[in-house]
Amino acid sequence: MDLQAEAKESAKREARPTLKAGLIGRGIGDSRTPRMHNSEGARLGLSYEYRLFDFDRLGLLDSDLPCLLAKVRREGFTGLNITHPFKERVIANLDHLSADAAAIGAVNTVVFGSEGAVGYNTDCWGFAESFRRGLKAPGLAEVVLIGAGGAGMAVGRALLELGTEHLTILDVAAAKAARLVETLATSFGKERASNGTDGEGALAHADGLVNATPVGMAKYPGMPVERTWLKPDLWVADVIYFPAETELLRTARLAGCQTLAGAGMAIFQAVKAFELITGVTPDSDQMAHHFLGD
Repeated sequence: MDLQAEAKESAKREARPTLKAGLIGRGIGDSRTPRMHNSEGARLGLSYEYRLFDFDRLGLLDSDLPCLLAKVRREGFTGLNITHPFKERVIANLDHLSADAAAIGAVNTVVFGSEGAVGYNTDCWGFAESFRRGLKAPGLAEVVLIGAGGAGMAVGRALLELGTEHLTILDVAAAKAARLVETLATSFGKERASNGTDGEGALAHADGLVNATPVGMAKYPGMPVERTWLKPDLWVADVIYFPAETELLRTARLAGCQTLAGAGMAIFQAVKAFELITGVTPDSDQMAHHFLGD
């Protein structure tokens, strides 16, 4: 490109309105999502700024969520990603929900536009796409899902859409697991999912295990199951992507299990979120490159 053409292209970029977006959550200071969004925006020639709003670092209370949402709307933000622990809580502050978000009961992407604040869920598709690409011939007769919060709600739906015959859902808050079972029954029937209390018993005859809790993050170290519950013929997935290999995945790998890290879900949910927020379709391979830092 000659200097004149380069100057014209630069002028075009400067003339475009800046798209502003961000990620809201707790304990997300090490998130790679801003790098992924900003790098892809730059590659596509967009004027795009993606920021991090970590409630822990900002010293905010959960009850400050409505004020922060109102603030970013006033500042002209195009959209937001929402993560733990706000994927359910944010719904009360939105004007509309997409069909997927309404069915799942959790939101991870918010777009501000002519219809107000609209909530979407790209986690479900993101997990399913990662699952399809990342595991080889996984058994789906019986799967155990630990965690019935925002991530678990999306993953539970994805697992049944992927063909899981029966899903056992466990959560330290038994009422949350029961509510998720009821939600899934509306779309998939009463026989496809049930809530349980005996993790060891459920895993004894399971094909797969998914951790959809924060246990394993730097802020919440440890494992959601006992080491002795893992067996070689079990596949194990985690929605956590930082650290890249959680204690659960490391222990499962050493036990001979096929494992699926959370990076894939993080990347593919971001592909859909980027498109919703910017109106531009990103390249999933490039998004992965930005995320992994290759």
